[in-house]
Amino acid sequence: MSLTYLAEPSYPQLALPAGACDAHFHIFGPQSRFPYPDDVRFRPDDAPKQTMFALHRRLGIERGVIVQSGCHGFDNRVVADAMADRPGSYKGVALLPPDVDMATLRAMDAQGFCGVRFNFMPHLAQAASPQQVVALGARLAEIGWHLQVHFAASLIDDLIPVLRESPVPVMIDHMGRIDAGLGLDQPAYRSLLAAMEIEKFWVKVSGSDRSTRTGPPYADAALMARDLVARFPDRVVWGTDWPHPNHQGPIPDDGALVDLIAEIAPDAASMDRLLVSNPQRFYRFTV
Repeated sequence: MSLTYLAEPSYPQLALPAGACDAHFHIFGPQSRFPYPDDVRFRPDDAPKQTMFALHRRLGIERGVIVQSGCHGFDNRVVADAMADRPGSYKGVALLPPDVDMATLRAMDAQGFCGVRFNFMPHLAQAASPQQVVALGARLAEIGWHLQVHFAASLIDDLIPVLRESPVPVMIDHMGRIDAGLGLDQPAYRSLLAAMEIEKFWVKVSGSDRSTRTGPPYADAALMARDLVARFPDRVVWGTDWPHPNHQGPIPDDGALVDLIAEIAPDAASMDRLLVSNPQRFYRFTV
């Protein structure tokens, strides 16, 4: 599988505020140290922690949330290893079975994990039903973790009525994977807005490069992200989604994705909330 990230992304023109957070990215391998399971559905090329740390320095990012990828399954060591290099300023979101025990959760909490992600996408393995996800929330509440959900836009009306019963906050990935080319009046987007009226839901205004129909510079997706930031200024975060796994379009330029923030959060106050104060409140960074 070829790389889905640029080895030399552009330097962004936008200067990010101190403490800026990339709230969604992955680490792959190196496979010599963190091999993929035999039954994994996709096998991306290595995208190791050193490359990610260098990217963040290039972009002006000081904090991050590493999201465990399906290619590593329930073996979350690759995330724990990277967090150990940046204690307090990098947090982790794990992939775990819904029956994970409290001893495991408490041990992972001490490592810097703060949430569990569940996928409801056709190309990714589904580890649990929505009802099992909500049931796990009772255990997550004991340690202050959250649920993170990645779902196809077509499932939003089925999932939200179940997820609204979660006892912990629920972070929605990538603007609900909604097709930005269909505009802001489409049923899926109206459903996302209705969900966001419920205080427990948060949303990542990430994945503009996935939701776009127009391609770079992703004007259609930026319009949707800007609307979410304006409507729900205190429950939005942003991320690069580096190294852009399973990407179908042109390889995103991470520097350009940073510059897009100026369109998504067009004033200093909204940018600070999106990149600094909201992630601080949600992920509880200690550095």
